[in-house]
Amino acid sequence: MADEVKIDSQTFHSRLSTLTQAWKADRRSGDALFGGAGSLVVLMGKNEESATYHKNNAIHYWLLGYEFPATLLLFTPEALWIVTTAKKARYLEPLKVGKPPIEILKFSKDTEQNLRHFEKCLDLIKTSGKKVGILAKDTAAGPFAEEWRKVYGDIAKDVEEVDITAALSIAALSVKDETELRNMRDSARASTGLMTDFFVEEMSEVLDEEKKVTHKQLSDKIDRKIDDTKFFHNLKSKLAADFDTQQLDWIYGPVVQSGGNYDLKLTAQSDENNLHAGTIIAGLGLRYKSYCSMIARTYLVDPNDAQEATYKLLLNVHEAMIKGAREGVAIKDLYNKAVSVIKASKKPELEKHFVKTAGGGIGLETKDVVLAINAKNTRVLKDGMTLYISTGFTDVENRQPQDKKSKTYSLLVTDTIRIRRDQDPAVFTNGAASDTGSVCFFFKDEEEEAKPKKETKKDPKVGAVAASNITKTKLRQDRPGQIDEGAEARRREHQKELSQKKQQEGLAMYSEAVGDEDGVAQKKFKKFESYKRDNQFPSKVKDLAVVVDEKASTIVLPIMGRPVPFHIQTVKNASKTDEGEFAYLRINFLSPGQGVGRKDDQPFEDPTAHFVRSLTFRSRDIERMGQIADQITNLRKNAVRKEQEKKELEDVVEQDKLAEVRNRRPQRLENVFVRPAMDGKRISGEVEIHQNGLRYIDHRGSKIDILFSNVKHLFFQPCTHELIVIIHVHLKNPIMIGKKKAKDVQFYREATDMPHDETGNRKRKHRYGDEEEFEQEQEERRRRAQLDKDFKRFAEDIQQAARDEGWGVDIPFRELGFNGVPNRSNVYMQPTADCLVQLTEPPFTVLTLDDIEVAHLERVQFGLKNFDMVFVFKDFHRPPVHINTIPVESLEPVKEWLDSINIAYSEGPLNLNWSTIMKTITADPHQFFKDGGWSFLAAESDDEGEDDEEEESAFEMSESELAVSEESSDDESDFDDDASADEGSAASEESAGEDWDELEKKAKKKDREGGLEDEDSGGRKRKR
Repeated sequence: MADEVKIDSQTFHSRLSTLTQAWKADRRSGDALFGGAGSLVVLMGKNEESATYHKNNAIHYWLLGYEFPATLLLFTPEALWIVTTAKKARYLEPLKVGKPPIEILKFSKDTEQNLRHFEKCLDLIKTSGKKVGILAKDTAAGPFAEEWRKVYGDIAKDVEEVDITAALSIAALSVKDETELRNMRDSARASTGLMTDFFVEEMSEVLDEEKKVTHKQLSDKIDRKIDDTKFFHNLKSKLAADFDTQQLDWIYGPVVQSGGNYDLKLTAQSDENNLHAGTIIAGLGLRYKSYCSMIARTYLVDPNDAQEATYKLLLNVHEAMIKGAREGVAIKDLYNKAVSVIKASKKPELEKHFVKTAGGGIGLETKDVVLAINAKNTRVLKDGMTLYISTGFTDVENRQPQDKKSKTYSLLVTDTIRIRRDQDPAVFTNGAASDTGSVCFFFKDEEEEAKPKKETKKDPKVGAVAASNITKTKLRQDRPGQIDEGAEARRREHQKELSQKKQQEGLAMYSEAVGDEDGVAQKKFKKFESYKRDNQFPSKVKDLAVVVDEKASTIVLPIMGRPVPFHIQTVKNASKTDEGEFAYLRINFLSPGQGVGRKDDQPFEDPTAHFVRSLTFRSRDIERMGQIADQITNLRKNAVRKEQEKKELEDVVEQDKLAEVRNRRPQRLENVFVRPAMDGKRISGEVEIHQNGLRYIDHRGSKIDILFSNVKHLFFQPCTHELIVIIHVHLKNPIMIGKKKAKDVQFYREATDMPHDETGNRKRKHRYGDEEEFEQEQEERRRRAQLDKDFKRFAEDIQQAARDEGWGVDIPFRELGFNGVPNRSNVYMQPTADCLVQLTEPPFTVLTLDDIEVAHLERVQFGLKNFDMVFVFKDFHRPPVHINTIPVESLEPVKEWLDSINIAYSEGPLNLNWSTIMKTITADPHQFFKDGGWSFLAAESDDEGEDDEEEESAFEMSESELAVSEESSDDESDFDDDASADEGSAASEESAGEDWDELEKKAKKKDREGGLEDEDSGGRKRKR
């Protein structure tokens, strides 16, 4: 074993104590679980490379965290005896400290000594009782195992063997602790990422382009993806920050099946048949840090109504099993519940096609048969158990087959869950959607048009655009004046479903049980080193003077006759004051408890230590003190600037080397400009497509390389209604262009030439009419059409060259666009299939729809001409994005678009403080979703609406007052030149007749008669 092997002593003794206590409790209650065994024997033979763990492997990993080959574990109620080699014994020695006690017997080449060790174990078995617990299906092999069996055979007739396979599962392995659950969650999220972010994309590309790819080839491609560290690194929102891809391994599959031949067992293998565009079943399972997870999905390509109905029934069965999996439920009742759902459906005949075993236990073992979900298992579920629920129908007849291979089909849905107390189980693999809208693909457009009643279903990852969103005109008077109440009701109902789904997903993802608290990351303590050795000090320190060493970013101060270095990062500021003939230099340092701002909020390794807050030096050399203060201030500014630059460039990646095309001339697009421009200069160049990326070269020879693996989105924007035609690349990680980092790189060409004024041209004088202008317009249309054609073809060539990366060309839907202010200027935002973009004016805006959690519409109230939209991302640490000043005419189209792409939205009359809201969420996401999650946004909008109604109803004018007000308004409107004079004379007459006190009393009396309160109490002022 490697030297880095280190066994967690605390975990070992805690789990050993758990096993021992369960064993003793079973002996007191009637030996129902351990069968009255007085001792337990777990034998491990030679190391075998196998993807499946057996009970002996699982017990080793559960107790020790490692597998110890050629080792015997003998459990007694008082102690644990271990027989192993001397090398392994070194790792086990630290475990002797603690309870229960541990005894280690070293196995060596000395045959007689080994025999004495085994005989010692036999004596312990005899003295512990007549029954000994063993693993009935013992797979241990090798010299060590054979030698033990030979010695054990001498007493085999004197003791009774009891199978403890089920006992070890129930008492030790089935209920997981916090660490085990976290490992299973990470394993499940990695499995989900492979399924949704890789397999679905690969399958979609094969089907869309009608490629001939076998099941085996597709499985091998998924299999190799497990070694792609970059792929898992890009799954930041799904995986923990410390996720280690080196500890991933396969336990199941990957298996891809289609074309009528299906095997729903875990032993299934992908065959050599081509992928068939029909019913496709994909399953895979991963092990992470020894803990397993499993997921399987069925994808339907152009299914008929009967197939869709059967799949919906399977989803109902699957959901019923998951919701029924609670603490205290017998496993057979869980299976029978699934069968009852099938019997009560419109297709009870499918019961005979339902799988006989609908899952089992999962954890260290791929499949724990003790917890197998079938009609006979009487085991009871407990809080902390983990299962895989696998529901399916086998060999269902398709009465309307699309082709020869579609006559029979099977369906399978598998998820990994965790049993919880008094609530629905946590579904670790819920990141892979299984609803019909996500798994049904429709490619036969003509057949869909022939069936208008059937709604088109699309993969939500590809994006959905409602046809009702596309308006034929931008003029308000040409649009319907009234809001479609039916559409509004449908949106409201759909939004309610989306909100409930978001709430459930949030509770599952940030489950308190798995300890997933994504609070704000604590700042790390930083250590600064000025000098490693004494001889690195500047020579001036011998004079015991204040020395500013810019090279080492340090100031050296004389303290108690010794030069003491202080790194500039520990200095807050320095100042100089003059008093008489002396100058005072005061240096303030950073220290805990100062109550300073966030910029200076610096953590310390030991906050309880003593800190120097400030030092003051006095000198008669006033000029030198001023120079030192300026040097310290400038050094501090430079240090802060460097720190900011370093922080800004943290996410910049260094791309791999571009693999150039050598054997032929690369495809090129000439005479294009790039944004951002290199060195700030606008110079044309050309874009080339190479083996693994793009290269832009300008006429000076400067280059920009973009690798396909770093591309997240590729856009083509035609020059319709625009002055430029664009190919835009949105990157996963920023790259350096010149001295600045960039996450968006754009290649464009202007679509129009400079207009020429031919008014004074001689040719103009002799030609009458607008023939030349017509010719110019036609020529411009042709030029624009050709530009669009060239750029679109080049974008498609880029997609073809990067076909293994899983992204394609995205084109904005201008008909769905709306004006807004995402940064500083008012621009035209346009949705695409996967994003919301603004590509015309820098800074560019690219929002990936899959990254959005919810949207909130602010300042939505009667009387305002604009509203704002806020997007909150699934990564709660990412600041929300605001798009402000959207015209209110775009409110309904924006709502319809958000609803069509399955984004939950809410609206309210006020702007919210999102920085405070996000801090509250990231501090405790579980509590946030427990308290209702995003429902507070809808609640606030409802409350505001009620308040507005109350305020509006507070003032009611009587008919007589209304008539008086109308007369007064008519009189005021008929004004003349002497109006000011008349008003002045009327005011003087009124003031002469009554004083102010009398007027005020009359006003109050009139207010009471009209039902109005005093102005100070919040009532509205009445205009006179």
